Amino acid sequence: MFRTRFAQFRLISIIEGISYLILVFFAMPLKYFFAEPMAVKIFGMMHGIFFILFCIALYNAMRKYSWNFGFSLKLFIYSLVPFLFILIEKEIMKKRENI
Repeated sequence: MFRTRFAQFRLISIIEGISYLILVFFAMPLKYFFAEPMAVKIFGMMHGIFFILFCIALYNAMRKYSWNFGFSLKLFIYSLVPFLFILIEKEIMKKRENI
């Protein structure tokens, strides 16, 4: 399906980042402002699965492309903040030139 782990990592990173935005800016306001907790249960579970897949993909990419621990840690920290998945994309595209 994917030609490289790099493409797989990019896709999972973007999906995980978007799922985080949906959770924070859609599901959580529904829960706390409109007393609708079901959205957080659904999107929270989806985001959790995508986050686990992101961590696995990051580990696999780190091993395959010999990314150092500091760079990988930076990508992991970016994944914890909404909108910083965009910086992940920027950083790994810089690294792509060396692959």
